[in-house]
Amino acid sequence: MEIVNPITALRPSATTVEQYLKEDLWRAGSILDDLARWRAETPDAPALLVSEAGRGTLQLNYAQYAEYVDRFAGALHALGVRSGQVVAMQLPNLWQVGPLVLACARLGAVAAPIMCAFRPRELERMLRRLDAVVCVTIDRWDNFEHAAALAEMAPRLPALRHRVVLGERPADGHGGDDGDHGELDFREYFEHTEHTTLPDPSVVDPDRVSLVLFTSGTSGEPKAVLHTLNTSYAWYSGVAAADGIGPDSRVYSPNAATHIVGLTMGLLMPLHRGACAVMTDRWEPEAVVPFLAEAHVSWIVVVPFFLSALIDAMERTSLRLPTVRIIRAGGTTVPQPLFRRVTETFGIPLDVGWGMTEGANIFTRSGEHPDLAGRTVGRCAPGHEIDLRADHPISDDRPGRLFARGPSLCLATWGRDDGRLTVLAEHNDGWYDTGDLAAPDGHGGVRLHGRAEDRIGDIMIPVSDVESALLDHPDVRDVALVGYPGSQGGELACAVVVPGERTPTLEGLRDWLGGLGMSEWCLPSRLELLPELSRNNTGKVQKNLLRERLQLRSAD
Repeated sequence: MEIVNPITALRPSATTVEQYLKEDLWRAGSILDDLARWRAETPDAPALLVSEAGRGTLQLNYAQYAEYVDRFAGALHALGVRSGQVVAMQLPNLWQVGPLVLACARLGAVAAPIMCAFRPRELERMLRRLDAVVCVTIDRWDNFEHAAALAEMAPRLPALRHRVVLGERPADGHGGDDGDHGELDFREYFEHTEHTTLPDPSVVDPDRVSLVLFTSGTSGEPKAVLHTLNTSYAWYSGVAAADGIGPDSRVYSPNAATHIVGLTMGLLMPLHRGACAVMTDRWEPEAVVPFLAEAHVSWIVVVPFFLSALIDAMERTSLRLPTVRIIRAGGTTVPQPLFRRVTETFGIPLDVGWGMTEGANIFTRSGEHPDLAGRTVGRCAPGHEIDLRADHPISDDRPGRLFARGPSLCLATWGRDDGRLTVLAEHNDGWYDTGDLAAPDGHGGVRLHGRAEDRIGDIMIPVSDVESALLDHPDVRDVALVGYPGSQGGELACAVVVPGERTPTLEGLRDWLGGLGMSEWCLPSRLELLPELSRNNTGKVQKNLLRERLQLRSAD
């Protein structure tokens, strides 16, 4: 049976809207009203500061930012984009991402940011599932020809009316707007051409689907996650208030601006509070450090792998970032040694957070319970709830499955391939199974124990603890602990290690862990060495690939 595109029809119930408005967790306005406010009150204040390799530094003030939002919205409207239609954008961390997302909101259209890591096979399935009418893409990135790939698939996407290329168009590409599958130059048509016709602002509805993000698919089929302006607002507003983000703040995230953290925390949150968003198009730590110093960055949200690389670069260059007052790490389990490194390097504690593309937000409050550093991800954002479920007493040794409910949860998920639509409010009284394992931290928050699919053994090995302890070993530069089938049945632990200056041995690693007092059943029984660990674009180790590798090696 054909699946009808649900985007135009989905809305939260009137009761839900009324409840969250009453509790100030949602609002009748939107991020566009925030932009209008700062455009009127502080038009010359910096809204965006961007370092682009080969192009230098670009700064937009709030007046300029708002002008580009209107100009981009006018261009999309001139291309026939209307309320409820999907505009996809596969772009790296360029300044155009934020104004494009807001331009879609201004039309009542749906923005679908897509990370550049997705290749043609995945991209074509995404565009087909969403019936995207416009796709904006970079010409090439990281030695891949994105524009050419989009041109090749376009004839198989009947809904796609326009391809818009930021950069050089393919040599065999079409020029101008030539009807179906027309190709346009972004800078010419969006940045340098005035389009004055815009719909009435009443098309902006904070409770309709306005944003679609795809999960990475590391634990199954990628899903389209359907957010509204209000669910995304609830994702970042609690952190903004708790951390005191304001007009003097300089906010930086190296995470992909086309994914949940980079977009909501890195771009929308500073815009909401009248702050300045700081961006770098490429992750080259030794070039990033001096730029962040010049930008006077004060707040950073980052995945642990990037944070560790940033500190390494600071040590190599002897540069410091004295204006940084808060660093938040998340996206995956934070290794224990990183807490110590942040305090030694920046002179501040490392704060952490947890959330999903689907929503929910848990985070530590700066200064609260310093004795729990590394042993908690904190408490829920305002208005959110968590529930730990298991058929046994829950403890760190036997954690429960983490369920979440609250105002930042998306309206629905939509299978990229199978088309299965799951409206969260229609299942389990709105509780969402996150797939994570957790236990109480003793102070109203939770301690994460990793993904349920990453658990190892019948007596569950504390994977994050073992990984953190191994990272302190002088011969271990990076590590992931994954399970593999034992010869006598059951599952055993393998340490997949990126060596340091010397090559570690299994016996040496086991002795190291045993010397720290770890139980015998926690110790790895196998060691695999790799030059690097494969990570997705959000910095998570792709443990599914490591497990497949181990299974193949075991079969041999």
